[in-house]
Amino acid sequence: MNGHNDSRYYVQEEEELATLEANHGYQGVHNPPVSPSNFDFHFNDIPSPRPVVPYRPGLTQTQSPRYSPPEYSSPWLQATPRNSDVPEGWPNSPWESRSASPTLYQNTPVQQSSQSLVAPLVNSSASPGYAKEWVQAGSSSIARLNDRDDAETWKGWKRWVFFLTPFLTFANTSIYLFYLGLRIYCIIQAQNASGVSYAGAWVFVAIEITVAIPSLMHNCWTMLALKKRGRAKLRLTGNDCPTVDVFVTCCGEEDEVVMDTVRGALNQDYPTDSFRVIVLDDAKSATLEEAINELTPAHPNVYYMAREKIPGKPHHFKAGNLNYGLDQVHTLPGGAGEFMAALDADMIPEQDWLRAVLPHLLVDPRMALACPPQLFYNTPASDPLAQSLDFFVHVIEPIKDALGVAWCTGSGYVVRRSALHEIGNFPLGSLAEDVATSTLMLGKGWKTAYIHEPLQFGTVPEDFGGHLKQRTRWAIGTVDTAFKLKFCLWGDAVRRMTVAQRFSGFLYATLSLYTLLLTASLFAIPIILLWGKQLVAYANQDELHWLIWACFAATLSNRLCEFALFIPAGYNTGQRGSRYQLWMSPYIALCIVRSFMLPKWLGGQTQAFKPTGSLGSTLNERDPKTRKNIFVRLRVIIFNYMALFHFAFVYVTLVAVVISSYRCFKIEHSVKGVIICLITHAFWPPLTFLFICTSLWTPVSYAIDPPSMPDREDLLTRDPKTGVAHPTTKSKKIAFGGQAAWFELQYTVATAATILIFVYSFFW
Repeated sequence: MNGHNDSRYYVQEEEELATLEANHGYQGVHNPPVSPSNFDFHFNDIPSPRPVVPYRPGLTQTQSPRYSPPEYSSPWLQATPRNSDVPEGWPNSPWESRSASPTLYQNTPVQQSSQSLVAPLVNSSASPGYAKEWVQAGSSSIARLNDRDDAETWKGWKRWVFFLTPFLTFANTSIYLFYLGLRIYCIIQAQNASGVSYAGAWVFVAIEITVAIPSLMHNCWTMLALKKRGRAKLRLTGNDCPTVDVFVTCCGEEDEVVMDTVRGALNQDYPTDSFRVIVLDDAKSATLEEAINELTPAHPNVYYMAREKIPGKPHHFKAGNLNYGLDQVHTLPGGAGEFMAALDADMIPEQDWLRAVLPHLLVDPRMALACPPQLFYNTPASDPLAQSLDFFVHVIEPIKDALGVAWCTGSGYVVRRSALHEIGNFPLGSLAEDVATSTLMLGKGWKTAYIHEPLQFGTVPEDFGGHLKQRTRWAIGTVDTAFKLKFCLWGDAVRRMTVAQRFSGFLYATLSLYTLLLTASLFAIPIILLWGKQLVAYANQDELHWLIWACFAATLSNRLCEFALFIPAGYNTGQRGSRYQLWMSPYIALCIVRSFMLPKWLGGQTQAFKPTGSLGSTLNERDPKTRKNIFVRLRVIIFNYMALFHFAFVYVTLVAVVISSYRCFKIEHSVKGVIICLITHAFWPPLTFLFICTSLWTPVSYAIDPPSMPDREDLLTRDPKTGVAHPTTKSKKIAFGGQAAWFELQYTVATAATILIFVYSFFW
């Protein structure tokens, strides 16, 4: 996942696309690629990528004049041969190509350096689960601190309960499928008995199946948690360490935010002559360059670089910036490092970051990339927009890692230069270069690792609009990458992937596409209720009893399954994720339609979510001193950020519930008749309309009562002498707030109603 500087690159991306559209007739990803002949560019004049030659420890930047970036000439952009083995569907034009190198899909021999520092450190490969405290002794060693890298993150009874997740998931899936089958059987029986078509019941079943499909797919994935994850907690010790180039990518962020990341990177517990910190500034800020230069006397291993951007020529935003850095480090004293690491502009690394991640690459020569989770220190109480990613980093990513499908998390990762060289460096033409990079490496037979330790902390977007741009960008990038890689099901790019790796790539791309169907299905609930049709059909009272009992069993088993599955991230975190999937679906669906389905003349555009209208100033919604008043916040979020859909859906659904309930009281004349009518119409357990309405109300409730956050400096502990800052212990945790309590109350009410209906069914 890309970090907080996504929005900056998003602005840069819009400028690039606008230039291409004006100069070359670029129409977006849904149209055919532009032919290279349309561009006045001579590919044969471009040199090949330089081989990976690590710089020597001890040769520091003080031994030569400070580096000044030469004019940028993009040495990795080359023409793709007509008879190359680039997979079908990937454009050949350098403007649209996913990689700037023709070696992206070719079996190019990896250029190994004779100066490699890996061999003296580790003589042979080893599995992640070690039986000794020391993997290798010597001047520099790899120490095994624990059997599990997440031993301090969650432990005790939680591990025993989480162990039950695959079994609970299997039971829950089986019960739910039985329940859906019973629903269909009862509808057919009711129609045969009465000779009347129950259209409303069929539509409601269709909705339930539609909503259940992604959950069932995800259940199949989480059942794979049965495979134990054995990645140990390792540390690299000593001073004879491999060389690393640490890139800090930035594009217009505040200087102080970037400098905190740079100072944290320089403050690593790592030999100074074995790593460099290189700031890759895509905004070419004079003040940032000056601030970096002021660090040079005390830190000779820090560099500032800013590439030249030629108007009308695609810059490929973050991937292009990283590739520029990969090429330019060859000109630094000693050449390129054996490994490359990357940090987003706002991600402050912990002091043992490099020593914690590198061992996982050193013990296995086929390990291409190792990455820790992205964690955040400015997440507001209750995390109303589900920005923390805790469920993904604490539950999903460890399961993927156990199956050998760890994705690059976008920041804090360390990658082997030889593996990058084999895939042609970072692939261009993707909005999710991190996912694309790790996927291509897996396709080449390399391995990736997820290090489940808190090794970096950054910031989440502080405004509603920034959050929408970030998440829709991720979704579009994942889908775009999946299309180009044929959903990881076949093709040269994924030839060496395992079944689990292919299934993972297919699943997460499909879940993004599924928002289209989910958004469309939401309309059906208020329509059925206004239509006056019952949601559940049955032929006799016994069938109704069985339906209620099956629904009760499915609901309770689902609650137990959620409790066990959410344990590593926290129960409330998992619930936030479930609500997020509902209210965010319309935004993702809209962007997918615009990006992949509509032609430009009908509003098609290759970009993340863009607000309508003109926003004169920021809302500052999380600053209690400068935030706009409630009326401005409501106007902007409801109209400019299209929460009008959410607002209208909630009110129409509530009106439909009231009308449906009124009909029950008017038509039925007995208490039993009224209760059964209410249950089979709007209040069928577990009160689905209530969960959907409270979830879709999130943007509106956020506009009415946004969370307040202190200044960023108040969330940090800063060394007065060095200026190095790290998040406070309190800021690393998400506080339990009133909104989380409200949603838990709603969830409890729905569960209690299901139990009461179940009990009542025995008395009629």
